[in-house]
Amino acid sequence: MHATAIRDQFPIAESYAYFNHAAISPLPRCAAEAMQRQVEDATLQGIHAFSGWVREYELLRCAAARMLRCDADEIAITKNTSEGLSAVANGIDWRPGDTIVGLDSDFPANYVPWRELQVRRGVRFRSLRLRNGALDLEELDQACRGARLAALSYVHFLTGFRWSLRAVGEICRRRDCLLVVDAVQGMGAFEIDVKACGIHALSAGAHKWLLGPEGCAIFYVDRSWMPSVQPVEFGWASLEGFESYRSDGGLQPGARRFECGTLNTVGCVGLRASIELLNEIGPNAGSTAIHALAERLLDGARGRGYEPAAERDRENGSGIVSLRKPGVDPAKAVLDLREERVSTAERMGWMRVAPHVYNSDAEIDRLVELLP
Repeated sequence: MHATAIRDQFPIAESYAYFNHAAISPLPRCAAEAMQRQVEDATLQGIHAFSGWVREYELLRCAAARMLRCDADEIAITKNTSEGLSAVANGIDWRPGDTIVGLDSDFPANYVPWRELQVRRGVRFRSLRLRNGALDLEELDQACRGARLAALSYVHFLTGFRWSLRAVGEICRRRDCLLVVDAVQGMGAFEIDVKACGIHALSAGAHKWLLGPEGCAIFYVDRSWMPSVQPVEFGWASLEGFESYRSDGGLQPGARRFECGTLNTVGCVGLRASIELLNEIGPNAGSTAIHALAERLLDGARGRGYEPAAERDRENGSGIVSLRKPGVDPAKAVLDLREERVSTAERMGWMRVAPHVYNSDAEIDRLVELLP
C-alpha cells in the first residue's frame, strides 16, 4: 500500500502532527466510515440489521487471527486489555506457592491482576526490574526457573523496550512456564506470530497501535491450553447453541466462551476496518516505517541534548521514544508543543513520542525543531 494512500486514511494529519499512538490513536477514515454505516443501520433498521452485525463479529475474529497467525476460534472479543489479562489471572487453578514472573514497573493492567493473587490465592510474584530501560534475557531465564507463568508486556509503555517474543517464548518452553502477553503497545505496529512464539494468551485493546475505537479489544487463548482457563464471567453467549436461547448447552468450544453477552457492535465494526487496513499495509512495511521514524526522532533529539529512556536497536526498539533533558519541564514542553499542533504525552517525568506508520519525516523534523 502506497504511503500517500495510507496517509490519506488519517484526516487528523491535516491539523496535527500526531505522535500520541501509545495513548489514544485517531481513527482512520475506513474505521470511522464503517462505524457510521453501522450506526445508520441501527438507526434505520434496528433488529432487522442484526444478522449483519453478527457477521461483523466473525469477520473481526478472522482479521485478528490473520494478524496474530492463529485460528479465528482462538480469538475472543473483549472490552479492553485488562479484561483479557484478568480472565487468565482469575481463571487458572492456582496452587499456593505458584510463582508468576513480571515487571515491577509494568503498566498496572499487567501488574495488578497478578499481584492480587498473592493475597487471595497465596501465589508469589517474582518481580523483575528494568535496567537502563531494558531487561536482559538471561535475567528472565533465571526468573522463570520454577515459575508457573510469565506475564510480560510486549512493549514497555514508558521506555519503549520491546521483547523478542520468540526468544521469550523459547525461555518459557525450556522452563515449562506459561507465557501471557499484554500486547496493547505492540499489536498493530510489529509482527506477532503467537504460535511460533509459544504464547499461551494475549490481550490487546483497540485504541492504541491497532488504530481502533475505545471499548473493544482482542483476546487470544491457545486452543490446546484453553481448557485450563475457566471463564469467570458467564452469560447466554458463553454457551453452545446460545442463538436458540438455550441454557442447557456446554461452554462454547472456542474462545467465544469468554464472550458472555452482547458485544460492542459499533466498536467491532471500526476495529475490523482498522485491522484490515493494517493487514493490507503488512507488518514488515509497518514496522520498518515506524522504526525509521523513531530513529530519525532519536537522532534529532540527541542533537538537541535529549536522552532516551532506553537505548534502542532494530531488535528491541518500538514506536515509543521517551525523552528528557536537564532543565526542561516535560509537562510544559508537551503543552507548548500542543499549542504548535504537535501531539505528544508526558509520562512519569518523560516526554513520550509515539509515531505510527502514516506519520512523515517532515513531521518528525518539525517536532525536533520545536523541542525546547
